[in-house]
Amino acid sequence: MNPNINIPNTLTVLRVVSLPLFIWFLYQKEQAFHIAALVLFSLASLTDFVDGYIARKYKQETEFGKFLDPLADKIIVVGCFTTFIFLHEQIELWMVLLIVGRDMLITTLRYLAIRLGQSIRTTMLGKVKTAFQMGAIILILVFFILVSSKKRIIINEVYQSGKAGGETVFGIASENALAFFQAWKENGAPGWSDLVFGLGGFVPYFGMLITTFITVLSGIRYLVSNREVIRFASIRRAFGKNGN
Repeated sequence: MNPNINIPNTLTVLRVVSLPLFIWFLYQKEQAFHIAALVLFSLASLTDFVDGYIARKYKQETEFGKFLDPLADKIIVVGCFTTFIFLHEQIELWMVLLIVGRDMLITTLRYLAIRLGQSIRTTMLGKVKTAFQMGAIILILVFFILVSSKKRIIINEVYQSGKAGGETVFGIASENALAFFQAWKENGAPGWSDLVFGLGGFVPYFGMLITTFITVLSGIRYLVSNREVIRFASIRRAFGKNGN
């Protein structure tokens, strides 16, 4: 029997397979589908911990699983953020490109390390990055559920109008935040509907902005921690060329 066919690897594959269904849920208009998207993402995130636990406890760790598990996480995160670009004017393309670029770079480094028989050093900042990315996705999904379709359209129109007028998304989000807190100061705490609507006008953007910053920072830290692997790969490549 193929050792790669086991429960941990099956759970990992299922995480990737769930992505198209997650995207389909988000594009539906009914709130029930948006709740289903949040539940599906939460379950997929949970299996990330479960498959690792099972693999370690029952000694089912494989090289295929070690490579596929982090790759599956990256596919899901990138898929979620890319979908948000088309649904939220607050989510900018450059943010997703930086996240994708970082993940592609690290995946390439992992592949090189495997080919060279080297070990990759992980960092605590990498775990923090993952927590921020998962948190940002859940945060955006929660606002997607709580803010009605009509109010989401209004928020997107505010950003579209501002960008058409030459404003940056950062500037629009900052203006929304200042207006929200100014109104709170002058009129008192808003009702639940107004609170969610007001926060929905800037919280997803700043949550994504912080997540992007942490992601880039973790990528730099990752490269620094594994500079010996990069140096070894460069030497091997140069030696190969000289040998030819």
